[in-house]
Amino acid sequence: MEVKIDSSWKAHLADEFEKPYFLELADFVKNEYANEPVYPAPGNIFRAFDLCPFGKVKVVILGQDPYHGTSQANGLCFAVNEDVTIPPSLQNIFKEIASDIGVSSTNKKINLHDEKSRGDLSRWAKQGVLLLNATLTVRAHVAGSHQKRGWEEFTDAVVKELSKNREH
Repeated sequence: MEVKIDSSWKAHLADEFEKPYFLELADFVKNEYANEPVYPAPGNIFRAFDLCPFGKVKVVILGQDPYHGTSQANGLCFAVNEDVTIPPSLQNIFKEIASDIGVSSTNKKINLHDEKSRGDLSRWAKQGVLLLNATLTVRAHVAGSHQKRGWEEFTDAVVKELSKNREH
């Protein structure tokens, strides 16, 4: 099966894309997109991999599944596009970072997230943070709807491949 994903990841995951569970998952996801509103947009399913090539991964942040609200999911766990209200889970992440480094999350001198980009974490991904959900797709307004369909097996394989082939 042809999967549109960064070539560095394709080299490490090619066998995964041919396994029966992944072929069944691909059929399920295609059917869902054909019949239901599903997030993220099809071109963003593997965005986490496209923005963070295999050889650049320094850390993995693992989420559960994409945001299921309209215009929220963008292919990076916990992230949203510019001009989308920052969800509570991402607000909590920013608060924890601020607490860890000993500053207020509203401190204008130490800006944890650019006010313009707000919840867009693509800069993190480009710096080696793999922002990966355990489930890469979700039906609109139905949290967990694509769990136990094969995504978890795929993302487990991703983490195992990183553990095996990247220094940690």
